[in-house]
Amino acid sequence: MKNIQDLNIKNEILPIFDYSLNSFTKNRLLYLLETPLKGENEIIERQNILKAFGSNMNVLESYSYTVLYLNEVHFFLNTFKAVNLKSKGFLFSSPDDDEILLKNKLHQLILFFHRLESFYFSRIRVKDFPEIYRKDLNRILSFLSFFELKHYEFIIREKRLKRKHIKELADKILKLQIEQRIETFWGDLFLFESYCSISLAVKNKKFSFPTFHEKEINLNEFYHPLVQNPVKNNFTASSNVIVLNGPNMSGKSTFLKSISLCVYLGNLGLAIPASKGIIPVCSDFSIGINKRDNILSGYSHFMTEIMNLKDVVLNAAEGKKCFAVFDELFSGTNVEDASEICRTTINGLSKYSNSYFFISTHIQELRDVTNDNIATFYLDCELINNVPTFTYKLKKGWSDIKVGRILFDKVGLNELLNTSKSSDN
Repeated sequence: MKNIQDLNIKNEILPIFDYSLNSFTKNRLLYLLETPLKGENEIIERQNILKAFGSNMNVLESYSYTVLYLNEVHFFLNTFKAVNLKSKGFLFSSPDDDEILLKNKLHQLILFFHRLESFYFSRIRVKDFPEIYRKDLNRILSFLSFFELKHYEFIIREKRLKRKHIKELADKILKLQIEQRIETFWGDLFLFESYCSISLAVKNKKFSFPTFHEKEINLNEFYHPLVQNPVKNNFTASSNVIVLNGPNMSGKSTFLKSISLCVYLGNLGLAIPASKGIIPVCSDFSIGINKRDNILSGYSHFMTEIMNLKDVVLNAAEGKKCFAVFDELFSGTNVEDASEICRTTINGLSKYSNSYFFISTHIQELRDVTNDNIATFYLDCELINNVPTFTYKLKKGWSDIKVGRILFDKVGLNELLNTSKSSDN
């Protein structure tokens, strides 16, 4: 189960990590952000890969090239055909347009690959990387070295590229085609650039890599990176059901998005927007923050919530490690029903100790729903001269502040709606 559309990965999370230079890498980066890993070993492995990229930032921070050259070399290699070298007999005749074009393309290929090899890949400390990823790096290095780039770059720089050199390079490309190494190289390169992009974001935004614990979430100074001047909060809970309360506009939805982001990114092996983090490894995610109707199914907000909750419960009952968020659960039905079924939901979910459930609510009657597996928190709001001031600071317990009537009065609606003056007069 992966109900993560409310994280808005493409439009909100991707831009956080996107330092890509081309569309191929950007698409690969999006794939990494949308594709779960299989367990803690893979998570730790990716963490170690990204940490190795971080230790090579003195080389990779300046990683760049002209995107047009990449696109042209990519197209040239992917569409190269042996027929271009035959029929014209260009080794024994005057250069024609095909030969001139081939020469220019090879010229461009050598200079582009030479830049990658000499500026970046030859300077990376391969030994820093986990053994499994060293194989990827060595494939890239082997592919580049196959072109004898230093040799041919010198020939090009000295303007001594002859027909025999063109034939030699063309033969190299044909050999790579036969061995099916070209497509593999591009895949390796764009994955490398995706990891490089993520690592640049980690460095620039000062994210941290979390550790893992089955029975604990502990986040220090966590926040949502898209919020300007965010208020950073600390959160610690060993309870598996977290009930979040507080008045409207206090920051509940932002809190839920922030903690969801930390747990989700951490489970992808990425660093998180927090100074330090301990999170559980989860196999299933269901993030319900933005209320919506399911038009295609004809479901209302309420029925959509019911079906999402059922999916979560079924997965938790199977022993899966779920992370689920329900923002203002059952607000689409009447208060009496909502109170009753929220109470049943909170108590019922607390039995699934392998999973974590975050539920925000305005229902004051739920404040007495508690056991060792249920914890309550609220986002603080202070009344200063009867004006609500939101601190966005997280506190344990339950908020008693009700700002609805205050704001209703503040904008003058109470006076307007209760005036004795009638439109009939």
